[in-house]
Amino acid sequence: MDTAAIDPALYRRVLGHYATGIAVVTALGEGEEPVGMAVTSFTSVSLDPMLVAFCPDKGSSTWPKIEQAGRFCVNLLSHDQEAVCRAFATRGGDKFAGVDYRISEHGLPVLEGVLASIECQIHSVVEAGDHWIVLGRVLTLEADAERDPLLFFRSAYAQLAPLAG
Repeated sequence: MDTAAIDPALYRRVLGHYATGIAVVTALGEGEEPVGMAVTSFTSVSLDPMLVAFCPDKGSSTWPKIEQAGRFCVNLLSHDQEAVCRAFATRGGDKFAGVDYRISEHGLPVLEGVLASIECQIHSVVEAGDHWIVLGRVLTLEADAERDPLLFFRSAYAQLAPLAG
């Protein structure tokens, strides 16, 4: 099948069958202003060196601020942070309004109540269609084993359910 003939809506619908976690990528922008964006395209890449990746849209107004900062924090959202995701998925406005966070020793905003946080230095950025692939070298990371992830599946928020058995 010629991929040019694939309807973009079909592409989104089919790939929506793959459940993903939701992350908020944060940094300190110009004037130490916290900036952030929600992403579902986050993955581990390499153990040696320790690299992770996320894929911001080329039209993002937040990505250039994160890129300029040179480092970022990936905040993996917990099942009860849908409102946080919605705040960071919007364009413009104060995305940090009403969101608790702390500034880490690497100078990065770490959101409170997250499942995990991964602080990174930008390793490289690769062009990929209408997105960028951002590789980050891991500086530090931590997780809260008591929390469950917020997921995105078939264009809706979801959470884990234990398997019977």
